[in-house]
Amino acid sequence: MLVSSLVLLMVVFAKSVEPYIAQYRDFDQDTYEHRENQRSPEYYRDGSGTECRRCCDPAEEAPQYASPYPQYNIVPQINITILKGEKGDTGVRGPYGKMGKSGQSGPRGPHGMKGNKGSIGAPGEPCKSYYAAFSVGRKKALHSNDYYQTMIFDTEFVNLYGHFNMFTGKFFCYVPGIYFFSLNAHTWNQKETYLHLMKNEQEMAILYAQPSDRSIMQSQSLMLELERDDQVWIRLYKGERENAVFSDDFDTYITFSGYLIKAKLEG
Repeated sequence: MLVSSLVLLMVVFAKSVEPYIAQYRDFDQDTYEHRENQRSPEYYRDGSGTECRRCCDPAEEAPQYASPYPQYNIVPQINITILKGEKGDTGVRGPYGKMGKSGQSGPRGPHGMKGNKGSIGAPGEPCKSYYAAFSVGRKKALHSNDYYQTMIFDTEFVNLYGHFNMFTGKFFCYVPGIYFFSLNAHTWNQKETYLHLMKNEQEMAILYAQPSDRSIMQSQSLMLELERDDQVWIRLYKGERENAVFSDDFDTYITFSGYLIKAKLEG
């Protein structure tokens, strides 16, 4: 199909160019006689005809004759669009290129318009208050033994919600948080006083007094962070040395108190 189109195009082009070629063909012909028929000047001068010179010999330059009409260089023009084939199918998409480097962060945009007011949320839980407090005392003296002794208290001043167990002598933590504790004791003349404030089985603070000719009041206080089921209690040191705490059956010389400062659930 393509070859036949080219042949047809060349025939049409030749037919259209032929008048122009015929028009300028006569002007291209030499108006002078052929070189073989030309005679030299000497031939006509003496009539002998013995010498013949051609006009194109090296000794004499051939005459130039200019055409009175312009010369044209005919260039064929072919409409290349008729040679264009049909459009091919779309090719397969190539793979993705490598990810470029992250650009710099742009400037912060303007503030957007204020949104609509949201719906009312569900009501929260009512504010809860947490309390824990106790204050107990002992009216009987206590002497050391061969083993550690838990100090048992016989007088109850304050025992909120019963968190202090009067039978075991220990405070049980039901509300985790920060607590304040204080211990007061009366020493015995010529005897040593050696007490520990315990958290579970760990010694947290000591109340100590050296032997003296007179008895005095000693105190100790501290704050502790407790978790649920922690226990706080007072322990009398074992009897390696003569150790005692003074009291009588009428007055309370020994006191142990504690209360919650801030519950853990309050944040």
